Amino acid sequence: MVDSLSEVLFRTDELGRLVFLNDAWKDLSGFELDSARLHPLGDFLHPDDRMRARDAIRALLAGDAQEWTDELRLRTLAGEIRWVGITCRALRDGSGRESGIAGTIDDISARKIAEFSLRNLNQELESRVRSRTAELETAMRELEAFSYSVSHDLRAPLRAIDGFARILAEEAGPQLEERHRDQLVRIRAGAERMAILIDALIDLASVSRQPLRRQPVDLSRIAEGVIRDLQAESPGRAVAVEITRDMTVIADPVLMHVLLDNLLRNAWKFTSHCEHPRIVFGAAREGDRAVFHVEDNGAGFDMNYAGKLFQPFQRLHAQHEFPGTGIGLATVQRIVARHEGRVWASAEPGKGARFCFMLGH
Repeated sequence: MVDSLSEVLFRTDELGRLVFLNDAWKDLSGFELDSARLHPLGDFLHPDDRMRARDAIRALLAGDAQEWTDELRLRTLAGEIRWVGITCRALRDGSGRESGIAGTIDDISARKIAEFSLRNLNQELESRVRSRTAELETAMRELEAFSYSVSHDLRAPLRAIDGFARILAEEAGPQLEERHRDQLVRIRAGAERMAILIDALIDLASVSRQPLRRQPVDLSRIAEGVIRDLQAESPGRAVAVEITRDMTVIADPVLMHVLLDNLLRNAWKFTSHCEHPRIVFGAAREGDRAVFHVEDNGAGFDMNYAGKLFQPFQRLHAQHEFPGTGIGLATVQRIVARHEGRVWASAEPGKGARFCFMLGH
């Protein structure tokens, strides 16, 4: 019956020499049963595996181990290498002394080949991903550098346009028709909007270009400073503001200030039409990480368009209702991404919005 089994059954004596093998041994190794008997199992293994097998068998025969399971390389009579899985236990005689070992040997070559192929494929895929990622990062850096350069180069001609329009309005204004004076006003307003947009683009590029310096940062203190600035800019507004105290993170302090300035200014802006505006900055635990939120009871937005929120130049409200560049939330997303975190939002039109973010460890 044992000779009909596809797996090899073996037994050794107290010296570790093979004393029994079934017929499956010849099918696996090519060696005749008689030629293998009284040889240590290690004689048939790959040289790099012999020491490990010898040590394991010695441990079993010395009573230092109860069982040995391993994957080894077997050298066949034809010189081929086959991977085998071995499982064996120590045998004891009537007095309880180790008298040898017994176990099974299975041909696992097909599985090992599949594992090696999969590992090679994974390594190749990882290499390709690293290569593509490096190419993408290079392209992004070049694009950001281009945006930064172009934005800087546009400042001078914009100042010239605004300056000449102002001079023309001052010196020739009385002689111009009303429609021409209105056109000069429009030119200057357009130049001002473009200057604001260029500043926003430079800020967006700077967020990705500047080195990241992580250190303990008190988000509560930064938020309080931003709110003080907003109150100074709009002294006539009465906004109820709640800021949880002692919210700290390990992050870049400059970028955290930019992040909170954008989120809180958004909340301040979009509550400008509210009768009783309210802004909350707080945090909650999610597992071992903090989730921070800035919420308001302002204009809100339609969640069907939430996918556009963090893209540059995307606006969900008309410019005449709530002026802006469409760059602020894209800047927030870049900052959070640089800190290996994520940012998301929820809202309802007319009932406010809630922006959440968490930072990586």
